[in-house]
Amino acid sequence: MTTPAATIVVPTRGGSRRLPVLLRSLEAQDTDDFEVIVVVDGDIDGTADLVAEWAQRLPVRSLVFPENRGRAAALNAGADSARGDLLIRSDDDLEPGPGLVSGHLARHRNATEPIGVVGLTTNQYPDSPFARAYGRAADRRFLDDALGLPADRTWRLWAANVSVQAQVHARLGGYDARYRRYGWEDVDFGYRLRQAGIPVLVAPEVMAVHHGASTTTAVRALRALHSGAARETFVEIHGDLALPDAPGGRGLWDRLVGAGAAVATERTLRAYGPAVDAAARVLPPRIAEKLVALGVESAGLAGVRYPDRARSRF
Repeated sequence: MTTPAATIVVPTRGGSRRLPVLLRSLEAQDTDDFEVIVVVDGDIDGTADLVAEWAQRLPVRSLVFPENRGRAAALNAGADSARGDLLIRSDDDLEPGPGLVSGHLARHRNATEPIGVVGLTTNQYPDSPFARAYGRAADRRFLDDALGLPADRTWRLWAANVSVQAQVHARLGGYDARYRRYGWEDVDFGYRLRQAGIPVLVAPEVMAVHHGASTTTAVRALRALHSGAARETFVEIHGDLALPDAPGGRGLWDRLVGAGAAVATERTLRAYGPAVDAAARVLPPRIAEKLVALGVESAGLAGVRYPDRARSRF
């Protein structure tokens, strides 16, 4: 059996509906010099059977955890089982273009030193009040900012579509399994790349469509709450100086966000979100955007200040 140049590691939980889109995209790649490992973080919906069916047409196999261990553990298990020299992480809700694998490979082959490569993602939204009032505009701002980041800050973009040499992954000790809330295991890995002196490059040519985007204010705010709580794990590990842009300020908007954070819980966010989405249908766009932003930013700050409020699992 020929050793592939790259291994795509896909962490998933409850992903049987999402995975076919990703696997069809991988089937259409412009190179076949790769394998796919789907790490099933507790099989709750027959994902392993789905992967077995796809193995008839794609070099894909699964690793199945008997219980939920978290995304970091899934990513590390996939890396440990990989045969490729290059590890490409792809979340299960992405739809990459045909040049994803070849693009990641080219970036590393053209580098004169070990690097990390970030392929950004673009969210695909249904035509919803949230998307019209906030989601699409926020995504445009994020992409503009990401493409303009200086080299010493690109590590903050490490996320769902990234690649690194297997030997670098091993040298850093993989992803940190202490991250069990939503997010930040990826930012942590990016930070450790930077600390190790490994440049993180942004590669627009390997951008992928993201189908798992938040589609309502409630979902986006709840994710912000959990992400804020996970941020505190990062600070506990690396210290306050690792994130100099601490949340919170003294302006009017900052005071409003602080007031919202004081009362933001999973219960209040689940009530606030639908109310804002309903109001966004009739409110002026600028006001609707501000109301969504208030809920999202308040939730994120609440996660930082009151991490125990992030109780449910993502």
